Amino acid sequence: MTKFRPCIDLHNGQVKQLVGSSFSGDDGDLKTNFVSTNSAGYYASIYRNDVLFGGHVIKLGPGNDVAAREALSAFPDGLQIGGGINLTNAADWLQWGASHIIVTSWLFNAQGNFLSERLGQLVGEIGKERVVLDLSCRAQEDRWIVTMNNWQSATDLEINASTICELSESCDEFLIHAADMEGKCGGIDTRLVELLGSICPIPVTYAGGASELEDLSRVEKLSGGNVDLTIGSALDLFGGKTVEYADCLAWNRRV
Repeated sequence: MTKFRPCIDLHNGQVKQLVGSSFSGDDGDLKTNFVSTNSAGYYASIYRNDVLFGGHVIKLGPGNDVAAREALSAFPDGLQIGGGINLTNAADWLQWGASHIIVTSWLFNAQGNFLSERLGQLVGEIGKERVVLDLSCRAQEDRWIVTMNNWQSATDLEINASTICELSESCDEFLIHAADMEGKCGGIDTRLVELLGSICPIPVTYAGGASELEDLSRVEKLSGGNVDLTIGSALDLFGGKTVEYADCLAWNRRV
């Protein structure tokens, strides 16, 4: 069954909701939907108290380590951590309380070529059961190309059955943001969700564009219950007006 997955997005040490396509390296171009007056630990404590495992903490750029560690301390082994993760620091983040590490950009060179040997090294260091691969992507005609560097740079990986099958041997889950939809509350990428539901043999979480509670049932129908959904900017926890967190909890607690 499709489940709601929580998130904590960090930028400059604060919990925020941002428009993914506005990342350019220049904060002046960044479009911000929400800046919280509460700490990362506040949100992690909510998820812990509601026994809501499997959410992700994403560090968007530098200056977020203290906030991220606060979140992990508030919900040990309950949250995944991503953003700047590599072979050198992955084990540290697990020791600091992450259930999994989420990795993307480090698996590619500057030209966007996938470096499979790096994934092999990471699995050898911490085990595939602690690895989540972030294959966040952008649509190009009828294809979805994996991106890196805060969704700004295209790589040589395409999301298709062959890629997913191969990479699933080296990770526990996938996390896939539809970067062009992220933060816009304009609706999910239904074709991508349907594709993921048909090709992913392991758990996968989709994020991007969710705008109403009905998106949970929509994702469940499109994916055959094989894809989970993260809701960010539309959620009342993050200043949203169209989705109540309590309703998402009730969805997850269905019999």
